[in-house]
Amino acid sequence: MRKDFERCHVTAHGNVAVLTMNHPEVLNAASVKMVYGMIDAVEHIEKEGNFRALVLTGEGRGFCAGANLTEVPDEGRSRGGTGAALEIAYHPLLRRFRDLKMPLITAVNGAAAGVGMSFALMGDLIVAAQSAYFLQAFARIGLVPDGGSTWLLPRLVGLARAKELSLLAEKLPAEKALEWGLINRVSDDGALMDDALKLAQRLADGPTQTLAMIRKLYWDSPHNSYEVQLDQEKQSQQKAGKTKDFVEGVLAFSQKRPAKFRGE
Repeated sequence: MRKDFERCHVTAHGNVAVLTMNHPEVLNAASVKMVYGMIDAVEHIEKEGNFRALVLTGEGRGFCAGANLTEVPDEGRSRGGTGAALEIAYHPLLRRFRDLKMPLITAVNGAAAGVGMSFALMGDLIVAAQSAYFLQAFARIGLVPDGGSTWLLPRLVGLARAKELSLLAEKLPAEKALEWGLINRVSDDGALMDDALKLAQRLADGPTQTLAMIRKLYWDSPHNSYEVQLDQEKQSQQKAGKTKDFVEGVLAFSQKRPAKFRGE
């Protein structure tokens, strides 16, 4: 079953949702129209209530070639051009990905450039096709990295490699990205979606509320002191211990059988 939004669509695979950027004529370059469509799609996925994991990918031979700078909206021009477009569209989408109550898997099927690379790096698990590559393209056109990449990249690959990617604006092939620890897995091109869906299904069958708390703990940890993080872990553990999935997990362990989590 498919539901269409502005330049993207959502398909259901049981309790896994697949959000596909859909403007293949420009390698899914993310216009503000597309980003607004993606925000609407994420809202739909969250409100649907049946989904317990999300896969983000791109239609055709590209994941996302960056921002579509030929379509800066009138509101963006009146408020300062590209910087305002980030504020009114891209940042709200990135925050929606960060605050998801379910795991996010990104299936990178081709070029992930500019803000498209930022979209890819929002995945809790990142799976890339063998032919995919990552590109901090900003310096090529006289812009600075955005989409949170100057926050994400040093934490993922270290400061030296982060600056190298941004200053030299060279393509980073999928295999090298895996070697650097930027992504989790590389798949054969034809197997990418199958591999991503298998991972998503594994997570969707897990204790959804607990997985959401795990996501939040890791997102919050770079800001926190050790003591604050210990306290946040305690609070999250108290919440997790009150879920039905915790009861099921302990029972399944004692009975030596696979747990049947319901996300409750």
